Amino acid sequence: MKKKEGIITFKVNEDLLEIIKSIPNRSEFIRAAIMTALENVCPLCSGTGMLTPKQKEHWDIFAEHHAVKKCEDCQELFIECTRVENK
Repeated sequence: MKKKEGIITFKVNEDLLEIIKSIPNRSEFIRAAIMTALENVCPLCSGTGMLTPKQKEHWDIFAEHHAVKKCEDCQELFIECTRVENK
């Protein structure tokens, strides 16, 4: 049995509507944009931009030995381990 497709509607402002109308295959473009966004969601906050109090507790422990740094080549932020291992 083939799965049914669903339809989702959402509101956009007039400027965005005019831009979207000019896209040849709007549905495919929107599906691809949503999939790309979902593939790049923060694994910790799930895209909310905020941590729950418990997530913050875990982050604080993690951050004791990690730092957010900026890549000198691409200028993007990344997390780097700062723990020094005794050899």
